[in-house]
Amino acid sequence: MYETTRTTQALAIALFLVPAISLAAESSSSTISQSNPGISAAALAKPALPTSLNAKGDDYKDPDLWGRIRSGYAIPDIDNTLVAKHVQWYSSRPEYLARTSGRASLYLYHVVQELEKRGMPTELALLPVIESAFNPQALSTADASGLWQFVPGTGKDFNLKQNMFKDERRGVLASTDAALTYLQRLYTMFGDWQLALAAYNWGEGNVQRAIQKNRAAGKPTDFESLADLMPAETRNYVPKLQAVKNIIANPGQYGVSLPLIDNQPYFTTVDKTSDIDLAVAAQLAEMSIDEFKALNPQFKKPVITGESTKILLPKENAEKFHLNLSQWGHALSSWTTHKITGAKETIASLASKFGTTPDVIRQANNIPPQMRLKAGSTILVPKTSTSTAADIAENIIDNAQIALEADRGESKRKGQKLSGAQRFKASAAHAVAEIKNRVSGGSKPSARANGRKHR
Repeated sequence: MYETTRTTQALAIALFLVPAISLAAESSSSTISQSNPGISAAALAKPALPTSLNAKGDDYKDPDLWGRIRSGYAIPDIDNTLVAKHVQWYSSRPEYLARTSGRASLYLYHVVQELEKRGMPTELALLPVIESAFNPQALSTADASGLWQFVPGTGKDFNLKQNMFKDERRGVLASTDAALTYLQRLYTMFGDWQLALAAYNWGEGNVQRAIQKNRAAGKPTDFESLADLMPAETRNYVPKLQAVKNIIANPGQYGVSLPLIDNQPYFTTVDKTSDIDLAVAAQLAEMSIDEFKALNPQFKKPVITGESTKILLPKENAEKFHLNLSQWGHALSSWTTHKITGAKETIASLASKFGTTPDVIRQANNIPPQMRLKAGSTILVPKTSTSTAADIAENIIDNAQIALEADRGESKRKGQKLSGAQRFKASAAHAVAEIKNRVSGGSKPSARANGRKHR
């Protein structure tokens, strides 16, 4: 799980990669308020970043990335019972830290590099430990997703694309850029990293109101003075980061053995010029599908669409990818789209039309059992000799949606009755589909200045 050998890297990914829909134990998400009348002009005039942190990555010679992170600590420490509690929790779970470090080894260098470019404190690179345990597929009960746990509305605020084919909240490059931009804005707003972190978790409007309440009462307005006004999650948020920061700073003191993470890039970007099946891309890079997905978790379908899309690969695999691609004599993509025109187009009839099975169509489009497609839905289907060989159009990529309903009519037409268990499954599947439709259709309200997430 470290970067010492390719064998160990592959083992880490195989051991620690989780399914595409998973719950993160420590998850959250954020949203940005474009205006806040409670913020003073003086606060907005504060510099976003302390100039003392504008160090270049090349200045660091430590072969261990943990050492590079330690050297850039810049957020004032806190020391209280909550910090001690979380230090005990993390340090007493070496397996948890090992799993998290194994996942982090793929992404951490990039995060540290981006923090240094912006002159930001490097302990912020540890924030995904708290948010997602460095699992880019982490999904909270509030539908917050990715390393940095953005809810859908916040993702849109930061131009993170979310469509049928990809969710950039999970993408390493896009979500990291969005999270650091948001944290910079919060620091500019509050002039204090601890309050910026509290706002990242709770929402800037809530933090501002807490500040105003303490100020009116003649009380201090630092993080610890405001803690009693915060929900338990936010009250523990900064102490959790402090606990991880303490362990990374001096692992031996807490009986922790940190794995080596090389202080060098794990991946490089590769431009893609046409649609390509995810399995083909992994094959050309000579990687397993799980290894490929670990670096490219934003792709939701078996085909990667879009001309401007980039994929991430370890350097040696990128070289293999280009070599194998130059010698590839087959089609790169085996998928296209089809729009449902009416009730007569069932999954069974579509499978027959496109020379596949109903299970393949259901799996490619995440259609639960006992559910059918509504008219107007756009689905992924295999290419046939009669279907277009062109790439999926950009307007389809951006606008395609799937709407589902319980498949009750088929059984009634055939004179069959559903058993009690079948009716229960159909009702449950219908409820899940309705929730997905509301989320994908944008009807789900996004948290604003009052808080970026609710668990």
